[in-house]
Amino acid sequence: MVCMTDLVPEDHILKLIDKAIDWDFIYDLVEDKYSFIGRPAIDPVTLIKIPFIQYLFGIRSMRQTCKEIEVNVAYRWFLGLDMYDKVPHFSTFSKNYTRRFKDTDLFKKIFAYILEECYKAELVNPEQIFIDATHVKARANSKKMKSAIATEESLFYEELLKQEIDDDRLSHGKKKLKDRKNVVQQEVTEFTTDAPKKIKTRKVSTVDEESGWFRKGEHKHVFAYGVQTACDVNGWIVGYTVHPANLHDSRTFIELYNVIKTIPDVNMIVADAGYKTPAIAKTLIDDGIKPVLPYKRPMTKKGFFKKSEYTYDEFNDVYICPNNEILTYSTTNRQGYKIYKSDTTKIVARHVWEEYIEECEDIRHTKGMKEIYGKRKETIERVFGTAKENHGFRYTQMYGKARMEMKAAFTFACMNLKKLAKMKKRLELKS
Repeated sequence: MVCMTDLVPEDHILKLIDKAIDWDFIYDLVEDKYSFIGRPAIDPVTLIKIPFIQYLFGIRSMRQTCKEIEVNVAYRWFLGLDMYDKVPHFSTFSKNYTRRFKDTDLFKKIFAYILEECYKAELVNPEQIFIDATHVKARANSKKMKSAIATEESLFYEELLKQEIDDDRLSHGKKKLKDRKNVVQQEVTEFTTDAPKKIKTRKVSTVDEESGWFRKGEHKHVFAYGVQTACDVNGWIVGYTVHPANLHDSRTFIELYNVIKTIPDVNMIVADAGYKTPAIAKTLIDDGIKPVLPYKRPMTKKGFFKKSEYTYDEFNDVYICPNNEILTYSTTNRQGYKIYKSDTTKIVARHVWEEYIEECEDIRHTKGMKEIYGKRKETIERVFGTAKENHGFRYTQMYGKARMEMKAAFTFACMNLKKLAKMKKRLELKS
């Protein structure tokens, strides 16, 4: 009689993964989602292991995954099936997702459990956290869309900024700004020009309305999701969030930051120029975290002085241009910028939180920061490259943000688990 265990090599990744963690934790997570009466259900561990195989090996679909399991001895051994056991139907996981797992945080808990195992093995170093975002193409035809009236979502710092603006205006002898009227969002059923020209519209997919219209390259646009991710200096993924791809990284940052804040001993956050905003700089510095952000090229018109060429006199609250002309305070606008003018052509804007950006510049020029920022290419950028190249993260075959979050959870959990299994094997050989 042939033993399934003997057919799978000892150094096979699935054998290493099976040794790395105790899969019985799944039973505790799904206990409240199963009934003790009625017909016996498929084993929850087997059910969760099937998509793990799919995302671990980058298999395109659940249907193809089940076909691969039928003929692959290692996959059968991992699921606890012998050579004659019937492989679950490809729709089994989808049905269980709809009936049991939908609108739950099960997949986040699975990711969190595996990450906790990495912490227990003392492999994660959270002192330096690297963050960035990548896009994942949605399963949506770029030609099937409608138009909707766009409304700005409230920013995480809106109330704080409004108070700062009002205080600044009052200190300069000006009145508070009036509140803007709330515009109610209305949906337009077809992609036409029915909406008034003055109202800004956005493109919405009729296939996957939760995805966002994303500019991919110079001439190509697609519907996609943005996945913001955080990892440590060794490439262990410590957090992620999913958003429509049309939202800027600086707008969706706060949701990922709320995840990072729960991690102890975070000393610095390393990010690209898209995160270099006064609000993000203030948030991090006020929380005692050092923002490591790159040089951001000033968007100055040709023929004009750059802002860095002006000198700010903090005592007199004026700017001095290179021609020794004085630019005095004019007003503070709704975006939080104090406007300084000498005439209609010479205008300099200074944000009410500009000192935080200046502190970021001081950090950038500190010895060793350039080398730390350079690690992005071997940490967070490598995470995205590996996910897309090996784990099917270039696009999603499923509809909706919730299923995209499930895909992200499984993908990043697989990547952490694969590294954990290999590291445990390496440490075992050393000892």
